[in-house]
Amino acid sequence: MEAAPQELWKPRGPSLRVSRLRTARASPEGAHPSAPCASPLRRSPLHRCAPLSGTHLIPRGRSSPQGRDFHIRILLPVDLQLKNARIECSWRLKKILHGYRHILKQRLQSCPDLVSFMVELKTVLEIALKNTQDLHIPRPPEYYSCLVRDLEILGWNRVAYVDTGLTTVKLKAEDSCGRQHLITLKLNAKYPTEPPDCLVDFPVPFAVSWMPQNSLIDIYNQFLAALESLKEFWDALDEIDGKTWVLEPENPTRSATTRRIAIGNNVSVNVEVDPRHPNMLPECYFLGADHEVNPLREKLNNNMHLWDPEISLLQNLRELLEIDFPSRAMLEKSDFAKDCGICYAYRLDGSAPDQVCDDPRCGQPFHQACLYEWLQGLPTSRQSFNVIFGECPYCNKPLTLKSSMKKL
Repeated sequence: MEAAPQELWKPRGPSLRVSRLRTARASPEGAHPSAPCASPLRRSPLHRCAPLSGTHLIPRGRSSPQGRDFHIRILLPVDLQLKNARIECSWRLKKILHGYRHILKQRLQSCPDLVSFMVELKTVLEIALKNTQDLHIPRPPEYYSCLVRDLEILGWNRVAYVDTGLTTVKLKAEDSCGRQHLITLKLNAKYPTEPPDCLVDFPVPFAVSWMPQNSLIDIYNQFLAALESLKEFWDALDEIDGKTWVLEPENPTRSATTRRIAIGNNVSVNVEVDPRHPNMLPECYFLGADHEVNPLREKLNNNMHLWDPEISLLQNLRELLEIDFPSRAMLEKSDFAKDCGICYAYRLDGSAPDQVCDDPRCGQPFHQACLYEWLQGLPTSRQSFNVIFGECPYCNKPLTLKSSMKKL
C-alpha cells in the first residue's frame, strides 16, 4: 500500500482532490468487473473524496499498469485553470514519475479537462512503470520455487549474479577458446510459461526457442551453441586485436564487428567483418591522404581474387595489400597517430582523427567534426550536397570533406 501523499508542488489556492489513480489488477475469475475491490486502499481516507476548500468533487480515476494503486491530488489555483494546477502524490510515485515531470507539465497545458489529463497520466504512468527497474512487485510463490529449482539444476557455479528481487539473473559461460561470456536474463511473473528476455553481447540477434516445459538449462545450452557458432568470428577479431594496432574501437565489445587498423603515418583501414561469414572478404575502406591510400585501394581491387577462405582474415589482408601491419610491440602510437590539428586532442567522443590533408608536405590529421565546423565558418568555403570545399587550416591547400565517414 502506498504511503501517505506528500507535496510535489505547494498549492496556490483552492484544491481539488482525486481520490486515487488506481492501477487495477485483473478481476478474479467469475467476478463482475464492477465488483468492490478488497484492497485496503479502497478504505483510505482519500477514497471518500471529501472536497477541499469548498470546491467540487472530482471523480475517481482508474488505470491498470502492473496491478498497482496510486493516490494523487490535483491542486488548482484561484482561477481554477487546469494548466496552472499542481500535483501531490506519494514519495514512491514521485520517484517513478521523476523523469516524466516535463511531460506531465505539457499535458496539463494541453489537456482541455481533467478527464483527458487523467487518461494522459495513466499512459505516462504505464510507461514509467515499465521503465522503472527497481520497482519490485511480489511474484507468486510458484515463480520463486520454480526459479530456485532451475538454478539448482543449472548449478550455482554458473550463476554470476542474482538481484534481490529474483527478477534478473546473469549466467556465465566459457567458450571452447577460453573466452568468458555473460547472458542476462530478465524474468517476468509468468515464468516459466513465458521465456525471460535474454541480453547478450553478440554481433547477431540471439533468439531463444522456448516451450512452457523448458527451464534455464535449455536457455543456457542454446547460449553455449550460439557461442560456438561465433567462434571463427571472434577468432578473426582476436587475432587482429592481438597482432595489429587497433585505433577504433578503443575497447571493443564482443558485439563489435569493425576494426580501424593502423597502417602507417595517419593512414588506416576500417574493416567490417560479417559475423555469419567471418572468412569471407570483409568490407574495407581506407582513411588517409589520397596519395597514401590510392595505391592501397588499387592493390585491394587487383588482388581481390587471391582471397583464400582457408587462411585467417588478417593473413589475407596482408597478402592482398602487400603490407605488414604495425603492432603495438613494434611501434609507439606517436609513430603513426597525431593529434587533431584543430582541437589538439587525439580522441574526440572516443574517435581518433579520420581526415587528413592530401598535400604530402602537410598531411595534418583532423577529426571530421572539427574540420566540418572549421570549414563551415570560413567565408571562402562552399558546399555541394554532402561535400564541403575549402582550405586546409595549416597549409591553405584545397581540401575536400565528405560528410560520409567512408572512403571507398
